[in-house]
This record gives sequence, C-alpha cells and structure tokens, in this order.
Amino acid sequence: MSRKFFGTDGIRGRANGKITPELALRVGQAAGMVFHRGEHRHRVVIGKDTRLSGYMIENALTAGFLSVGMDVLLLGPMPTPAIAMLSRSMRADLGVMISASHNPYEDNGIKLFGPDGYKLSDEIETEIERLIDPSAAIRLSGSRDIGRARRLEGVHARYIEFAKRTLPRALDLDGMRIVVDCANGAGYRVAPEALWELGAEVIAIGAEPDGFNINRDVGSTAPNALQQKVREMRADIGIALDGDADRVLIIDEKGHVVDGDQLMAVIAESWHQDGRLAKPGIVATIMSNLGLERHLGSLGLALARTAVGDRYVLEHMREHGFNVGGEQSGHIILSDYSTTGDGLIAALQVLAVVRREGRAVSEICHRFEPLPQILKNVQTRGGQPLKDQAVNRAIDQLRAQLGAAGRLVIRPSGTEPVIRVMAEGDDRDLVEKVVDDVIDVISKAA
Repeated sequence: MSRKFFGTDGIRGRANGKITPELALRVGQAAGMVFHRGEHRHRVVIGKDTRLSGYMIENALTAGFLSVGMDVLLLGPMPTPAIAMLSRSMRADLGVMISASHNPYEDNGIKLFGPDGYKLSDEIETEIERLIDPSAAIRLSGSRDIGRARRLEGVHARYIEFAKRTLPRALDLDGMRIVVDCANGAGYRVAPEALWELGAEVIAIGAEPDGFNINRDVGSTAPNALQQKVREMRADIGIALDGDADRVLIIDEKGHVVDGDQLMAVIAESWHQDGRLAKPGIVATIMSNLGLERHLGSLGLALARTAVGDRYVLEHMREHGFNVGGEQSGHIILSDYSTTGDGLIAALQVLAVVRREGRAVSEICHRFEPLPQILKNVQTRGGQPLKDQAVNRAIDQLRAQLGAAGRLVIRPSGTEPVIRVMAEGDDRDLVEKVVDDVIDVISKAA
C-alpha cells in the first residue's frame, strides 16, 4: 500500500489544506483503534508547538481519541522529545506531537510515538493509514466507554528535571552567559528555565510566540538573529532550537555557526574518552560532511551512514547498538537519554564538555575542517526526472568527475516538491560545477 499521509516524520502539510480537522479526527480514531490493546483504561498524551492551528488540530485529535475509548492528557506547548519521554513516564499507550518542526506557521503536522517513546514503525503507520481512509470502518466506543480528557499543568517541570539529570551531579553553568533562541516554538519555556536552573545567565530570544511567528527569522533555520545577539551580549555561547526543539545548532562566542556534524564530533570524542560509546563510532546520514568521517577515522571511530531522516538514523542505532547519532541539520540522538532528537539535551552535553575542558566554545566545537559542500534544490514534481535513464547516465558521468575523494547525493525531498542535489570534495570549484550541471540536467527533464 502506497503511503498517502505519512512522510519521513509523521503527517505534515498546510493547515486547513492537507491537515484539516476531519483528517485529525480520523487520525485520532485510527491510531486509537490500533493502540487499543488489552482491557486496561487506555491513555494518550498530546503535546503541540505554538502554531495557531495547533488549537484546531488538538481538539479534533482529542475528539477522535475519545470516540474510540481513549483518555486524553493535554500537555500544551512542549518539545517533541518531551512528548516522547512523557509517553513512557506517564505509561501512555500513545504519544502525539502536533508540529511541523522547522516549517513556517502555515504548516502543521502530527507525529506519533508508541508507548516506548519511539516513533512508529512503517508497518504500524501503514495500518493507521488504512484506517484513516474514509472507506474503512471505525469501531466507535459505546456511550459508557467514551474517553475523558483533561489538561495537565506543570508537566514542563518534569522534562526540565529529566534534562538536567543527563549532566553529572556536580556540574553547573555558573558564570556562563548563554543566549538561547527558542524559535518562538515549543521550547520557549523549558529551555531558558533549564539553563537558568543550572546557574547560567540566560538571555532568551524567540521566546514570545504569538501563533504566527514560529521559526520566522529565528531558530536553527535562521541563526542570524542569534549570531548578532551573541556578539552584542558578549555571550559565551548561543543555542538555537527549531520549532519543536528536537534539533539544535550552536553559535560560538565569535558568532560563528556550529552545525550538527561538529556537535556530533564533540560528543562522540568526549564519550569515547570517557568510555561511554556503546560502539566505536556513530550514525549519521548521507548528508553529513566527509570531513566528519575523516576526523572520526583519525580517532579510530567509524561513521555509519543512513538515508536522510532522524528515524533512519535511530533505526540503525537500535539495530546495531550505537548510542550517538544525528544529522548535520542538528538532530542529535543520544539514546542513553532519549528516543528521538533532543535539542536541549544535545546542547547540555556540549556545555558539559566546555565546562570540563575550560576552553572557549570556538575551540571546543571546531573539531575538523569541513570539506567544501554545496547543496542546491531544483523545483520539480517529486522524483520523476530521476527515473529517466538518460538523466541517470548523465549524473553518473558527473559523479565520476568528483572521483573517489568526493561525493554526490541526489534525492527527492520528503517534505517539498524539490530534488536536493549535494556534492562535496576537496576542490570547491569542481564541486560547484558538478552541482550546477546536475541541476541543469534535472531541470531539462522536469
């Protein structure tokens, strides 16, 4: 069965376009039926980010779950990793996060977590898809068995305490000046409070959500505001979250951006020295810089690569026993603590290294020199041009120009109608030429 609703990270689309109240109602009913197992009273926790459409989707999902006999606990604005954690700690049968992550406010989405806090398997998502279809019969509960809903207050404190406990007991952030950019999103309360409770002087930006300003000129996808604030405040470090706080980028004291590849290198090297790496290596995607792979190799560590998407990184980590993985974009998964990417916890692990080594963030977070890497998008309908044999022959010839020391990655986006073209190698001019030539070939075939 082809996947009509689920992408690489749940269901996502334009609010009141693809993501309608009717769809949310049906998702609640379908997921509720799939996770209605056993005779106990069933429970689902629902969190959201700060988009205006979250109210609409939250209520429609709630109605769907209640109608099939599941109790609903409404947690309000909370990071995606907090929902994953609370799904486990509150013994819920299912966790739901209403968010479109780093997308603009017009979009929204629905992410589902199982009782173990992990995102759902393809098989379970396929079963939910089957039941979402209007032709599928929904088994409504009897009048006495309709679920109850209630809103919980203060649950953000549970997540803050959980995040703080990932650090050594004696470690604090006294004397550090930290600017944190919450993207006007789900982390706007928990991130500044957690850092303040650890003793830091905290300057928060992107912490005044109004339903429309999530990710707008702030957050990990727009770090300019944070770079300027770090320089202005002469801060030690800047921390940029995205709309649902499952990814993070760092700004050093000079105002330079530190991406997920460098952060994974910092954490992996530190954990390797402490004997905390479960396997001698980490997991990243095909988009991670070749410089990271070479750096890890110099430490005797391997880099296992997966398809793009934190779910694929996590699947490989679970299957092969790794406990550090992530994406260049800043999804960092530390499975000793979390079942999904967690921006705050990843930032705290970097801060722990900074405190322990007593050096500037610019020194700590520059572990390798990235190879020239260029990523461009070409507008097209899905991945159709990549099915053309002539296009693929031309791409193979261009890939050969990079040689064994370079890489060319071409893939359709899972969230936009574009094909992403990325190349890297030691010769920047050659890399740029190859990317432009690939885009030209694809454009002519589109």
